[in-house]
Amino acid sequence: MKLNHANLARLRSKPLPEGKTEERVFDDDLQGFGVRIRAGAHGTIRTWIIQYRIRGKHQQTTATLGPLDKLSPGVARERAKQDLAQAQLGVDPQAKKNENRVRSKETFGVVADHYLEYKRKGLRVSSYEQIETHLTDHWKAFRSRPIHEITRRDIALELGKIGEERGPYAANRARGTLSALFSWSMSEAIVEANPVIGTNRQTDEKSRDRVLTDAELVAIWKACKDDDYGRIVQLLILTGQRRDEVGAIARSEIDLDARKWTIPALRTKNGLVHEVPLSDPAFKPLKQALAREGREDREHIFGEANSGAGFSGWSKAKAALDERIKEAGKKVPPWRVHDLRRTLATRIADLEIALPHEIEAVLNHISGHKAGVAGVYNRALYSTQKRQALDKWAAHIEAIVAGKRGSNVTTLRREA
Repeated sequence: MKLNHANLARLRSKPLPEGKTEERVFDDDLQGFGVRIRAGAHGTIRTWIIQYRIRGKHQQTTATLGPLDKLSPGVARERAKQDLAQAQLGVDPQAKKNENRVRSKETFGVVADHYLEYKRKGLRVSSYEQIETHLTDHWKAFRSRPIHEITRRDIALELGKIGEERGPYAANRARGTLSALFSWSMSEAIVEANPVIGTNRQTDEKSRDRVLTDAELVAIWKACKDDDYGRIVQLLILTGQRRDEVGAIARSEIDLDARKWTIPALRTKNGLVHEVPLSDPAFKPLKQALAREGREDREHIFGEANSGAGFSGWSKAKAALDERIKEAGKKVPPWRVHDLRRTLATRIADLEIALPHEIEAVLNHISGHKAGVAGVYNRALYSTQKRQALDKWAAHIEAIVAGKRGSNVTTLRREA
C-alpha cells in the first residue's frame, strides 16, 4: 500500500480485523517503512514504524518512530530513510537511540557530582572547596546539559564570561578544574575527548615576584571596609598566611587567651599543623568578627551567615577593593592577594626583623634544615621568634598607616 494521504486517512479509522490484536501495513515505495495498528488498554493505537535487519544478521527488528497523529507523513518518512540507511551500514538505529537516551541522562551536573565524590577523599578541605566552587558555581551554566554535548566553543564563550565577572586568574583556575574533570571522564569512558584542550587561557601567568611598597600597603589597608573581606585582607597583610587559610579560619582554631591561631594539618599546604601568633593589630579584626551578633554558633568566622563554609566571592571583593583604591586617588599597579604573603616575607627580611629560617617558620615553609624530624623540634623552638617577628611587622604596618616612619619598629621586641 502506498502510504499517501488518502490511504493514511483510511488507516486512521480502520478497525483491527476480528480476532487480531495487531496489524502492520508497509509502504510500497520505501521498504521497511510502515504503520502499526494495535489494541491498547484505552483504544486502538496507531504508530509509524520501521522494520529492518542489520547487515550480516538474521534477526529482524521493529522500531517505533512516533504516533501516527502527532508525526506528519513527511517527517516520519524522512526519519525512516535515515534509520533504514543506518541499518544498511550495519548500525542498529534503535540501539543508537537507546544509547542516546542513556547518555542524555549523563548531565554535566551528575558527572561533576561523581567527580567531586571521587576527589573528596584525597584533597585538603580548602582544595576540595575550590574545585567544588568551580564545578557548581563557575560552570553552573553547564550543569543541566548532557556532558557529551558540551563543545569547545561552549567552553570558550563561558570562559570569557567568567573572566569578565570574576577576573582572568579565576577563569584560568576554573578552566584547569574543568579540564581535569573531562580527563577523568575520559578515563571513566563517559566522554570520548576533552573539549577544554585548545581553549585559550584568559591571561598568561608568569612566575610572580611582586613586592608591594609601604605606600601601596597603606593604600590597600585604608581601602579595606569594615566587613569580612576587609578584615581578611588586613589579616593577610599582618600574618602572611595563605588566602584560603585566612578565609576559612574557624572559631576552634583561635586561642583567645594565648593570642594564637592554630591551623590544622588538613588546612595547610604541607599537611603540617601551623601555629600563628596573633599580634594586637591582627587580633583586633578577629575579635570584631567573633563578636558579631547572630553568628555565635557558626564555626567559620568569615563567610555568609547561612552557609557552612568560609569566605567566598574573592574576585568580586578584590575588584571592589581596587575600585575604592582608585576612587581614593591612589595608584597601585596590578597586584594579587598572594603578593601580600611575598611582601611580608621580603619586607621583614629587608627590615632585619627576622632571619631567613624564622621567616620560613612564620610562613610554614619546610625546606633545608627544617625538613624531617628535626623540623618538629625547630617549629617549637621558633615559637618565640615567630611572635616577635609578627609583632614587629604589625608595629611597622601601624606606623606607616598612621603616616609615621616605620623602619624604627625593628628595635621593638615583645616577649612571648
